[in-house]
Amino acid sequence: MRGDADAVTPVEASEAAARRIKNVARWTPLVPLPIDRQLAVYAKCENLQVSGAFKIRGAFNFIAQIDPVERRCGVITYSSGNHAQAVAMSAQIFQVPAVVVMPVTAPKIKVEGARALGAEIVFEGTTSADRKARAEAEAGKRGLQMVPPFDHPWIIAGQGTVGLEILSDCSELAQILVPVGGGGLIAGIASVVKQRRPEVRIIGVEPEGAAKMTASLVAGHPVALERVASIADGLLPVSPGNLTFNYVKRWVDEIVTIDDRAIRDATLWLCSRAKLVVETSGAVTLAALLKMTNGNLKTDLSSGSTVVVLSGGNISLELPKDLSRRVPG
Repeated sequence: MRGDADAVTPVEASEAAARRIKNVARWTPLVPLPIDRQLAVYAKCENLQVSGAFKIRGAFNFIAQIDPVERRCGVITYSSGNHAQAVAMSAQIFQVPAVVVMPVTAPKIKVEGARALGAEIVFEGTTSADRKARAEAEAGKRGLQMVPPFDHPWIIAGQGTVGLEILSDCSELAQILVPVGGGGLIAGIASVVKQRRPEVRIIGVEPEGAAKMTASLVAGHPVALERVASIADGLLPVSPGNLTFNYVKRWVDEIVTIDDRAIRDATLWLCSRAKLVVETSGAVTLAALLKMTNGNLKTDLSSGSTVVVLSGGNISLELPKDLSRRVPG
C-alpha cells in the first residue's frame, strides 16, 4: 500500500511531543490478552488514559504550541466526544476557555465529560462535516484558535507517542492493529514505527459502515461518504484528512473493515475475559484480530507479538448490558 505521498512526521517531533505531555498523559500499559496460545497478543490500553482516550496526546501537544497570546483568547474544536474531552482538559490546564462542537447524537457520557472539564458545548448536526463548518464559523466570530481533531502535524506527532511507547515496551513486535476514524492515530503510530522498525506491519481497522479510508485508498484520494453508520461512534468521520490519508498511503500495510456484530462481541469479550472497559470504537482492533485468528478475515499475521490498540474507554455503565441484549444488524 506504499505510495509516493509526501507525508513524514520526524520521529523527533513525536519525541518532543512525549516530553511536552509527560506530566499530563499516562504511559499506558501493554496488557497480555488470553486469545490463542500460539499467538502473543497485547492490548495497548489507551482506555486507561487520562480523559479516557488517546486524544489527550495530540490535543495537549497542539495547544502547548499555540502562541500564548493567541491561546489566551480560547480554543475550539469539533468532535464526537473523545477529542472534545481532551481539548477541554488541555484548556483547563492552560487556564483558557474551550468550546467544543458536538453532534446531536453524541453519547451522554462524552458530553457530560467535556462539560465537567469546563468546556462550552455547542451541538450541530450529525456528521463531522456539520461540526467542522459550525466550529469554523464560531472560531471566526469569537477569535478562537481551532484545534483540529486529526489532520495536523502537531496532532499526528502527539498521537505518535503511542507508537514510541509500544516500541519501547515490546521487543518482539510483529504487527500493530490500530482503529481508523479520521486517521490521526494510525498516521502518528505508523510514521513513528515504520521509521524505527520498517518490518513491523501496521494494520488499520475501520467499521464496515464507515469505511472512508478504504474507499479513499480505492479512489486514490480522500473521498467523503454520503452516509456513515456503526456502533463505533468515535470512528464516524465521513472522510479522512488530506494529510492523514497521505500518511496511510505511505506507511500503512493494510486496512481491513469489521462488522458491528464483531465489534459488539469484542467489546463484551474485553469486559468479561480481560476485565477491561473499552468503548466500541476502541474494540474494533480486537474484533478484527479475533476474526483473523479464526480464519474469517483473510490477512497475513507475521510471527512475533501482536499489539491491538484499545483507543478509548468512555462508555456508560449501561453499555455492556445494552450490547449483550442487542444484536447489531
